[in-house]
Amino acid sequence: MTTAPLHLADADHAAARRQFERDAVWSRMIAPGGRVPALPLIEVDLGPIHLDRLLQTGPLVLAFFRYEGSAAGDAMLVDYQRTLLPACTDLGAHLVAVSPQRFDLLAPVKHRHELGFLVASDPRHVLIDAFRIGYGSPAASDTLGTRRSVLPYPAVVVADRTGTVRYADVRAESAPHSGAAPIIAALRRSAGSSPVPARR
Repeated sequence: MTTAPLHLADADHAAARRQFERDAVWSRMIAPGGRVPALPLIEVDLGPIHLDRLLQTGPLVLAFFRYEGSAAGDAMLVDYQRTLLPACTDLGAHLVAVSPQRFDLLAPVKHRHELGFLVASDPRHVLIDAFRIGYGSPAASDTLGTRRSVLPYPAVVVADRTGTVRYADVRAESAPHSGAAPIIAALRRSAGSSPVPARR
């Protein structure tokens, strides 16, 4: 009979199509050599902050997480407070944690963990869209409080003072957050070095 080979061929084609689509999504995401757009975010305590103004005084580390109360987000923030913030301070870099959640709903995570870095809302996911690191999650709409349902993949972007991305690590939804060591290494390399891609 010839039906089995035909079914296998169809299955192989479908699998190849899904892989192609996944690869296409990842290939469009922010990568070294890209640019940080001059966009405002809403810091939970300070109000509007502008990325281009932060870059005037130091390199930038943007760490994306889903929302207040997510276990993965809390783990990342607490870890970066301990392992990444001291190095950012020493190197004159700004560490900014970014979520699409409304700023007043996002604020408790900063206060609960007494975070010493900026925690900012991207409520219309403009920066997330610019980096192409968002995905639709209709169940998150109520949690975000913005009538929107786009969440970011776990991601860290390091930019030098010119706004050029020197390091970008975007991970699958269920993957652990990026470790501090390569982020710190990228910060140290950022002055006068070539962009360095991250391994996924």
